[in-house]
Amino acid sequence: MENESIGNVVASGSEFSLIALLSEADIVVKLVLVALLLASVWSWIVIGEKTFVLGGLKKSARAFEEAFWNGRAGEFDLRPGQGGKDPASRVFVSCAREWQDAGRALPTPAEASAIVSRAERAMRAAVDREVGQAGKGLSVLATIGSASPFIGLFGTVWGIMNAFLNIAEQQDTSLGTVAGPIAEALFATGLGLVAAIPAVIFYNKFTSDLTQLADQLDAFSQDVLVRLSRRASDATRD
Repeated sequence: MENESIGNVVASGSEFSLIALLSEADIVVKLVLVALLLASVWSWIVIGEKTFVLGGLKKSARAFEEAFWNGRAGEFDLRPGQGGKDPASRVFVSCAREWQDAGRALPTPAEASAIVSRAERAMRAAVDREVGQAGKGLSVLATIGSASPFIGLFGTVWGIMNAFLNIAEQQDTSLGTVAGPIAEALFATGLGLVAAIPAVIFYNKFTSDLTQLADQLDAFSQDVLVRLSRRASDATRD
């Protein structure tokens, strides 16, 4: 019987319905809820964009590496199609440019060592640029993940404060006096968690993906440097 009476109250569109609760909420609580809703939408936009971008970067980098090592891996002349959209290609171009800038003349051992050193610095800078570019927007997820629970907590505190103010004004401690503000407070807490939890989960995931991409590019650059060093050493003996 008690469950039926509660169901009848909700079905009749009473003040305890969610829509009526939100429409009659305090202006501060409304602002908190709107801010959390916008933060949740923003975080999902970033999540969708980063899922597509990071997945594409890792796939294209692997494809370029396979094509590069299956082809003329010992040559460091720029060829058509290099320096395109994949990060591994752009990292290689930074090395190949150093080799081209050295000219066609046979280098001395000191010049060969300098070429390899400059190429290493150029490739390290290229890897850092690629990882930094791919990681743009993750600060949004970090901010939303850390700030949303506190924003929701602020709405919770404000709702509880309104509940006590209602008790003081009406001198009544019944459920009808405090139900609205308490429900607003709990809803603000829940929405804060809804915004924060996906942001934290995907921030950690994308951070791991960026680490994997950086390791992949670092390994590729080290392989290229080994072959560049061998090429430069062979050139000094010719």
